[in-house]
Amino acid sequence: MIARVIVDISASDVDKVFDYVAIDGATRGSRVSVPFGNRDIEGYVIALTDTTDVPRDKLKTITSLLDDRPIVSEEFLQLCDFMTERFHLRKIDVFRLFLPSKMRGGRIKALEKTFVYVNPDYAETDPALFIKKSAHAQMEVFEYVSDVGCADQSYLNANFSAAAVRNLIAHGVFLTRQENVFRTPYKNIVQRDSGVMLTEEQESAAKTIMDSDRPTLLFGVTGSGKTEVYLNCIEKTLQAGKTAIMLVPEISLTPQVMRIFRSRFGDDVALLHSGLGDGERFDEWRRLLTGRARVAVGARSAIFAPLTDVGLIVIDEEHDTSYISESNPRYITREVAFFRANYNNAKLVMGSATPSIESYHAACCGKYTLSRLPNRINKREMPDIKIVNMCKETTYGNSGMFSAPLIEALDECMKAGNQAILFLNRRGYSSFVMCKKCGYVAKCDDCDVSLVYHKDEDILKCHYCQRRYAMLDLCPNCKSPHIKQGFMGTERIVEQVNKMFPKARVIRMDNDTTRTKDAHLKLLGDFASGNADILVGTQMVAKGHDFPNVTLVGIIDADMSLHFSDFRAVERTFQLITQVAGRAGREQKAGSVILQTYTPNHYVYRFATAYDYEGFYQKEINLLQATAFPPFSEILRVLISCENENFALEATKQAFDEVREIADKSPETFIYLNAMRAPKNRIQSKYRMQILMRIKPESDAIRTAVYKVADKVIENFPQVTCFTEINPNDLS
Repeated sequence: MIARVIVDISASDVDKVFDYVAIDGATRGSRVSVPFGNRDIEGYVIALTDTTDVPRDKLKTITSLLDDRPIVSEEFLQLCDFMTERFHLRKIDVFRLFLPSKMRGGRIKALEKTFVYVNPDYAETDPALFIKKSAHAQMEVFEYVSDVGCADQSYLNANFSAAAVRNLIAHGVFLTRQENVFRTPYKNIVQRDSGVMLTEEQESAAKTIMDSDRPTLLFGVTGSGKTEVYLNCIEKTLQAGKTAIMLVPEISLTPQVMRIFRSRFGDDVALLHSGLGDGERFDEWRRLLTGRARVAVGARSAIFAPLTDVGLIVIDEEHDTSYISESNPRYITREVAFFRANYNNAKLVMGSATPSIESYHAACCGKYTLSRLPNRINKREMPDIKIVNMCKETTYGNSGMFSAPLIEALDECMKAGNQAILFLNRRGYSSFVMCKKCGYVAKCDDCDVSLVYHKDEDILKCHYCQRRYAMLDLCPNCKSPHIKQGFMGTERIVEQVNKMFPKARVIRMDNDTTRTKDAHLKLLGDFASGNADILVGTQMVAKGHDFPNVTLVGIIDADMSLHFSDFRAVERTFQLITQVAGRAGREQKAGSVILQTYTPNHYVYRFATAYDYEGFYQKEINLLQATAFPPFSEILRVLISCENENFALEATKQAFDEVREIADKSPETFIYLNAMRAPKNRIQSKYRMQILMRIKPESDAIRTAVYKVADKVIENFPQVTCFTEINPNDLS
């Protein structure tokens, strides 16, 4: 029997199937060790066959099986085929999504512990007959193990006398056994509850989801109880003997969601996200694979949970950009969820208070079922949003980042003993440093971007390659000491708040303060328990969090996301404002929002302050239709990068000429086509060029032809990196 194997090497020239002589136990989906060149490497069996084009005397034999069962299911084998064709990925890069990364190469294994229990021959015997009167340590540990029945030896060694434990084992008083132990994250979860009674609106939404034969878009305002609808649907799914996947957009949300889910479903829930320890992630994955857990909760990667017979997939905050992978392998989570839902005949629900224009359009066209939750669960009014014109503040002599109304609102909030959230989607202390004399701006040597000043560490940092530089005392260009700092970041906001309200306890939450394991959990826990008065943060504080005592939200710079050269800039601004505003007034206390802007007359603020999603949608969809942007087209980008600029230019020219030939043959399919330097021309010492095209939706043949052009670039220019993206989040 011949086994067809994908080897675990991420390189285009070996992204193909290799034939090996199969060994007993090797089946489709098995992880195996195979001889490759002069070494053994891992691979995956994707097929078994009786025939091969390779001469029999040239065939090598699989060295060994690496697991006691096939770990890539039939569903995932077919998912791999779909993803490689749809997103133009290497097969091995897709396979790597299916397993915990440290499992490859045997870098993480199941944890085995030694457990100690009393030998039955001694259990009913007076211990004075076999433990000396003077051996107090042995008697103490014997009595403990007798009481608990069985104990972890490492615990006994740490809390009693290790020598006493060894002595009792040596004399046969204690027996030992080895057991696999699962490392479980976030163990301190509240006791289980039986759920709450759904409102009439929630009951209707849950029924719509479970009865629909199409994906469901759950459009519910912030605080409308979408999570309880998800829990109800998952409960029904488990009762039917099926499994479920629950996706959230931010790692910061997973502890909160995990607490809610564990309190409802106990050990049936497993957590998957990149913030877990290697052992925890491996064991949670194993619990799902073996059926010990039936609900997977996590960020984007949890869509690859190794569950069988999936009955429900939930994508919460479905509009969020984090559901699109922007690094290799590049994929769109929603499309993977569609595949898994179709394969398993499962229900798929996407929930949001601010659905993406694409999703809402699909619901309006009948591709999705639309279900609404128009009211907050406690009938509380949405918080009032007050727009502050920062141009007028400047006229009045206030050149700072805090307007007079925001300072006054913060003061009232603190005096009332309530909490506030201040939102600014820019970390660091200042966004750039510039010489006021000659105009020099400090930039990264390896990237075409300005450096961000981080005052806590007193360094300049590149947010693309993470390279660090010393802060400037003198301009390196003209030696002037007059160095100006650019736009404020979260660090500087905290500094300003501490000056204005010295008694206030302030927490900062951004990528710099949440790098360590469980940092999200600690920061959010401190704020939720009332150990802080003000939470300053980036977009990770805008989504899904439920803080009953928050009555004020301050949006420091609402224009930040508005002026990007991206057709989705206005949509993302509306979403961010609505989401962060929704953190205020979620319980009994009324909430308010101060929105600071230099462009108060922009139409997005009119719709956002009225929470008028439908009005905003109508305006945006008309603009998108008139300009033929998604969902009325599909953006396809070919991005070419190389440390040698001439090679990058030459490769781009060749690729563009070939894509233009494709366009000339199908002019009716192409709406736009052009080649250019990427806006960020150099990242990590590589020059970047791009070919952008907009093609009519579902032009599969054109997309495949463009993929072949990209493959040809890699063949002809081995020094060049070339990849393709569908509807990318960031075109810079």
